[in-house]
Order: sequence, then C-alpha cells, then structure tokens
Amino acid sequence: MGYLKHNRSLVIFLVCSLLIIARQSNAATPSKPNILLIMADDLGIGDIGCYGNDTIRTPNIDGLAKEGVKLTHHISAAPLCTPSRAAFMTGRYPSRSGMDYSSWHRVLMWLAASGGIPPNETTFAEIMQQQGYSTGLIGKWHLGLSCESRNDHCHHPLKNGFDYFYGMPFTLFEDCDAMGGTILNPHLQSRLMLCSQLVALAVFTLLIGKLTGLLSISWKVYTCFTFCGLLFFISWYSWYGFARYWNCIIMRNHEIIEQPMRLERSASLMVKEAQAYIARNQQRPFLLMFSLLHVHSPLIVTKMCSGKSKHGPYGDYVEEMDDMVGKILNSLDEKGLKNNTLVYFASDHGAHLEDRKGNVQVGGWNGIYKGGKAMAGWEGGIRVPGILRWPGVLPAGTEIDEPTSLMDIFPTVIHLGGGELPDDRIIDGKNLMPLLQGHVPHSEHEFLFHFCGIHLHAVRWHQKDKSTYMPPRSFRANQRDDRSLVYAWKQAEEHEDHNKVVQYGRLIISLQYFTQKGVLAVLI
Repeated sequence: MGYLKHNRSLVIFLVCSLLIIARQSNAATPSKPNILLIMADDLGIGDIGCYGNDTIRTPNIDGLAKEGVKLTHHISAAPLCTPSRAAFMTGRYPSRSGMDYSSWHRVLMWLAASGGIPPNETTFAEIMQQQGYSTGLIGKWHLGLSCESRNDHCHHPLKNGFDYFYGMPFTLFEDCDAMGGTILNPHLQSRLMLCSQLVALAVFTLLIGKLTGLLSISWKVYTCFTFCGLLFFISWYSWYGFARYWNCIIMRNHEIIEQPMRLERSASLMVKEAQAYIARNQQRPFLLMFSLLHVHSPLIVTKMCSGKSKHGPYGDYVEEMDDMVGKILNSLDEKGLKNNTLVYFASDHGAHLEDRKGNVQVGGWNGIYKGGKAMAGWEGGIRVPGILRWPGVLPAGTEIDEPTSLMDIFPTVIHLGGGELPDDRIIDGKNLMPLLQGHVPHSEHEFLFHFCGIHLHAVRWHQKDKSTYMPPRSFRANQRDDRSLVYAWKQAEEHEDHNKVVQYGRLIISLQYFTQKGVLAVLI
C-alpha cells in the first residue's frame, strides 16, 4: 500500500509539474497573438528620441522601445518606397519579384500605371488570412492598383491578403498639395508649358495678322493650326495638370471616397479607422498594418501640432506622427489587448535628405549615417528604426545590435500565426523570435545584399557564430589595395592567419556562386 501511495503521489507531482510548465510555455508564447505593424514613410533613424534625437519629442515611440526590444542594426531592402515595401510584404528581395528596376523611376509614379506586386507573390497577409486572422491595411499602399482596366484592381490590397483597406492606394507627394509644387517630371512640364505658350502666342499673332490684313491666311488653315495647338496642350495637361485628381485619392476597399483627398484631415481619419478596426476585431486574432503617410512631404501639419517643435514643420510632422502612434497604442490598452499584441514600428527606408522647399531642407535626419533616400549603397538610405513590443514575451528595455531586415517580419509574423512559409520560392527573411527572446545570441543573416535597382552595390557579411560583421563594401575583386577582399585573403595566406583565410575564402566563394547564378552583378 505504501508503495502504491508513493507512486500515486509521484504521478500527481509529475502531472502538476507538466501543467505548470505548459502554462508557463503558453505565457511565454501565447497562441495566435494580435499583430500591429506600424510603418512610417521616409522617417530617418535620427528623427526619434530613442535613437538619439534629443530635440524632437517622440514619447510614445520612445515608450515602445522602453517596453520592448530596440533593433539598432535594422535594414530595409531598398532605399525607396515601392521596392522596400514589396520586400517587407513578401520577405524577399524586390529584385526577385520584379519590384525593383534599373531605370530612373524605381517607384510607381502614377496610380494609373499597370505595374504592381505580381499575383504569384505571396504576402504575409495572405498566409495570416488562411490562419483565421482578420487582416487590415490602413494608410499607404504604393504597390500598384490595376492592370488592364481602371476597375480590375488586380494589385489592390484586397487581392493580396487583406480583408479591409482604408487609405491611399498611391503615395503622398508634392502634387497632392494644391498649393505645392510638382515632382512629376518638372523640367519636362516646364518645356511643355513653354511650347504651349509659344503655340498660343503664334495663334494670337496669326489672328491679329488675319484681322488687320497683314497676313494672308485662310480661316481653314488658322482653325486647323489652333485645333492642333489645343490638342497638344490637352494631351499633356490632362496628365500633369490633373495629377492631384488622378493620384491623390482615398479608398475604402474598392470604393473611392475622396478624390482628390483632403490632406488636412487625412491623419485624424486614419487614426479613427485604425481605432475602429481594433474595436471591431477585439474578439478574434487580427493583423493590422497601419501604414503612415507621415513623414513624406508635403508637410501638412494640423493646427494642434503646428509650431510646437524646434525643427519647424518637419519636427511638427514627426511629433504629430508620434501622437498618432500613441492614440493607436491607447486603443489596445483600452480594449485590454496590450499583453496579447505584438507591436512593430519601423520606417520603410531612410530620410529624404535632398527634399527641399526653396533653400530649406524639409527632409529628415539619418543620424551618423551617410546618405539617405534613393541613395543605394549608403547606410543612411537603408538603416531604419525597428522596435518590437510584446509584454511578457519579449524582454523590456532590450537593445539588439545584430543585423536584421524588414524582410524578417514576413517569417516572424507567419511563425506567430501558426502558418508555414512557402516552399516553392526563396524567402530571404529570417524568423526574429529566437533572437528577440534571447534564445540565440546572433542574427541568422550571414549575408545582406544591397541593390540599386537590379545591380548590387554592397554586401554586408555577418558571421553567425560571432558578433562581428563586415560593413557594406562595393569594391571589385581586381583591386589591389587594403579594401579588396581578394587582396585581404592573399595577405592572410602570406601571414598564415588560418581563421581569416577561411573567413575571406568562404565569402569570396559564396559571392562568386551568386554571381554565376545571375543574382549579383558586382563582386566585392
């Protein structure tokens, strides 16, 4: 009897222990958490307080960093909107999906353009939708709209895994401001306008000559010339003159509800839409991507935030963005969803240093990093803020300096949602959860490639078993100086430094392999 009682007590103890372990495991990684992805537009890593800015006030974003994990080596896949966002949505370099180009225009410049994210690409929203998630996108899209007709909406967010869309299918730009300038081929527009003015002057001169008898010209010829001149003017002005009407619109799902959009109220409306979405879906797991129009120019700041920053309109714009983030985070708190929601904040790429209004710079600051938006190969264009918060799961107040990428959100989100990665294509992103939770010391990325269009400009090499990494370099293998990788490898051989011989040799062989496969155009 004593033996049976002892065994029974042991069994009860083991069962209780297993239940406690299971509960702790579930607390460490709850099943099907909510996902809130907040992406700023053109925000520099030096624009927010937790990354070193001590003059622009961003208390809500700084609070996220205090309560979660701050990534200080977070990299976008491209220094421009369209390719960077395509990589973010698919977890793949944009050159793999054809969403980056070698031409001058590497982003979609017209909403009416037939380009966009290919139908055969899989977004994280599609996989999360299959896992029972409600998926919503509020804000900027900029990954295409239609293909063959204005209403087929083949690239629309609802065709890419989202259940709900409210926002701008294109992107904010200067032409959206009725009082602003233009970025759509301004030099070409100036020439076309000059030609139109010359034609108008010729028409007027011919008319005066005809009426005064100084010129012998028939009314038929005059009418034909005038009609051709008018047709020329209409042919180009219908595009450029009405760009605000064609491009700057707000949609709810497939319906256009503002054309053109009213910039002064777009921020508050998008926050209300996000709050309403959270309220509607609080009883089921949801994925909400809040894609800010801030801080892309034009800088349309509401009266409540205007004039409060030491950095003029741009500083006001950043502080207004922080206020928007705070309101959405407060909605999570009010609904009791904070502890079961992974919040991610980032920018699609670096700040636009060359964005100017007259002689005044209206773009942001990339801190200590050289370069900015549209500057491939420079760190300022691709080094972005990255903050993740999940109370009770991710350690608060943690800073990680390992190389990570916007593409990593794809496998991370799918892992948390219980989905599986597509096995019919290469996924370049890595699941961040082991690194964020401290289960592994180093990033899974051994290489990060940085392209300008389809051409490689730099490669970042990181040893998986060490915390050191080789910063981006873009030097050819036939160089014979201390920057050449091949030269460094030969020097290591001469000095019998076996570790460096292996490290450099491995990198050279890997890059040569990618070059032969047509993935890379330049060997560092």
